[in-house]
Amino acid sequence: MNKNEVDEIASAQALFTLLSGRTRLLILRHLWDGEVSVGGIAAATGLREAAVSQQLALLRKECVVVARRDSQKIYYSIACDEVRRVLGAVGGIFSVTHDRP
Repeated sequence: MNKNEVDEIASAQALFTLLSGRTRLLILRHLWDGEVSVGGIAAATGLREAAVSQQLALLRKECVVVARRDSQKIYYSIACDEVRRVLGAVGGIFSVTHDRP
């Protein structure tokens, strides 16, 4: 196995580790269609805003999501094409409804 293959496997492992959290997957599912605020995600998922913010901070640090401030609210969206592709594949495998992965 060459160095590029090893690096690719390490990147895939890091992505799967990041996506392995139930809360993070739930948040990303709600970001699938576009920007959503922390409050919007919390209301849609039943999670506490503090828990949503904590997970979004981790996803943002790893460049999976980006944030956009609009006055007092911050809106988040998926920024990583690899994550979109993985979520799309997972959604297809598990037949997730509501036009989302």
